[in-house]
Amino acid sequence: MIKVGIIGGTGYTGVELLRLLTQHPQVQVQTITSRSEAGTPVSDLFPNLRGHFDLVFTKPVPENFADCDIVFFATPNGIAMQSVPDLLKSGIKVIDLAADFRIKNVAVWEKWYGMEHRCPDLLDEAIYGLPEMNRVNIAKARLVANPGCYPTAVLLGFLPLLEAGLIDPQHLIADAKSGVSGAGRKASVSSLMGEMGESFKAYSVSGHRHWPEICQVLNTYTTEPVNLTFVPHLVPMIRGIEATLYGTLLRDVSLEEISLSLVQRYQDEPFIDVLPAKSHPETRSVRGVNRCQLAVHRPQDSNMVVVLSVIDNLVKGAAGQAIQNMNIMSGLPETTGLNGVGLLP
Repeated sequence: MIKVGIIGGTGYTGVELLRLLTQHPQVQVQTITSRSEAGTPVSDLFPNLRGHFDLVFTKPVPENFADCDIVFFATPNGIAMQSVPDLLKSGIKVIDLAADFRIKNVAVWEKWYGMEHRCPDLLDEAIYGLPEMNRVNIAKARLVANPGCYPTAVLLGFLPLLEAGLIDPQHLIADAKSGVSGAGRKASVSSLMGEMGESFKAYSVSGHRHWPEICQVLNTYTTEPVNLTFVPHLVPMIRGIEATLYGTLLRDVSLEEISLSLVQRYQDEPFIDVLPAKSHPETRSVRGVNRCQLAVHRPQDSNMVVVLSVIDNLVKGAAGQAIQNMNIMSGLPETTGLNGVGLLP
């Protein structure tokens, strides 16, 4: 039995971790922390968990994690790096769902996140937790940086085509849309229903902090740094990400061959579903599950290939992928506890 702790359990990713872990046969949640809700029963804050957990939120003090094998950080950026060194010294493995360990270059990280990194010596050790590209290293890791939600959707669509040498790395466009839960559970005027309902907007067009994360990974598959334009959008729904990805073909290749390259790349991946070419995947098909659906198009038989990628930002984009990483780190089948079916309607 894997003994788990969760730091920062009152946000959307924290409660999603708990929801998914109720289905995991090899996990025992030892402790879940919240500075603001310490002393409150988990089921009082999240009634959907009544009958599943009798835990009470505690303060994040070291002694509460003494019996844990793995600790998840479901905290804002900048929190995990304050505690991770001590946890690792205690022999506890860590999966950080925030961005503290995703970017290897400390100067780049500090530029985009606006704070000093507290343990830059761990950046090289941290393993980027996208199983479909890093499974072997994840299995040996003691510190995993869970990918961002936008990067997960974008990378899973672009990587097979870059690996196969089908698209020009100097002409990449990612047009991505997310539900409002991607902004977290904090109170914010821009997240109010009266502000975002029946509306649709782009944001952070001049620069989003997920851009360097995406580029860092894409650059490992190219001889020169990629040229990526990444534009995120907010849509009036709660869950889901849809990424429309554009690449310029380097040679004349049929749509069927392009689609086959994705099928072959992901044929052994349990959480990637490549739909027939010209399909239109929908976010509702992956709602609540750790799955990415992909489909390719070649509009007007031009030299442009379009990949459509959909995930649930809270599952494959966060908590589900973290549990997938935990399974790999623990030597379990990575589908353990994650064999759900998307919610329809």
